[in-house]
Amino acid sequence: MAVTPYRALLVVVSLAVLTGCASTSSQNASRDAGDPYFARDLPGLPGGWDPMMSPVDNPILEARRLGNPPPALVRQALLAQHERWEGTPYRLGGSSQHGVDCSALVQNVFAETFRLSLPRTTGEQAHEGRPVSRDELAPGDLVFFRPPGIYRHVGIYIGDGRFLHASSSRGVMISKLNNSYWRRYYWQARRALAPSHLAQRLLSDVDA
Repeated sequence: MAVTPYRALLVVVSLAVLTGCASTSSQNASRDAGDPYFARDLPGLPGGWDPMMSPVDNPILEARRLGNPPPALVRQALLAQHERWEGTPYRLGGSSQHGVDCSALVQNVFAETFRLSLPRTTGEQAHEGRPVSRDELAPGDLVFFRPPGIYRHVGIYIGDGRFLHASSSRGVMISKLNNSYWRRYYWQARRALAPSHLAQRLLSDVDA
């Protein structure tokens, strides 16, 4: 069958579109591979986490079955929340997945995961529980920073020197405490509840 000029033009355009998509994917992969955030060595969650998932797929039940201690259970739950909130943009005053600020993220995670009500603002959260030294940090502790400007910043320590937070520049993500920026502006840490108590709340909610 003869190929008309119109059909030939369609073939050329289709190939150009396909080539463009492949090029964009390759560029994104290269960018992500070179970004320390995307290269973080965090354990994956089997199939993600959703409160409506069956017990077989729930990573919290799986962690308990393996006999993990409370800090490991708390860490697993916080990583599950990271999967849920990851990529949510930062918005001062926001409290949803359309946009959230740092203290609202902390408040939401504690309410949803541990059924623990925390104050709304960073200033109020900075007085919760008891202070803990940096070398005594455990998963679930609140970590506070005093960067330049009038606002304070808060995140949730997840272990291995990392914390979950809503970054004003990149939204909800996980960062390293020893990153030069966060190390410079580290302020204090507070323990609203010990990991054992957080784990009890977590497990009682799963069993309900």
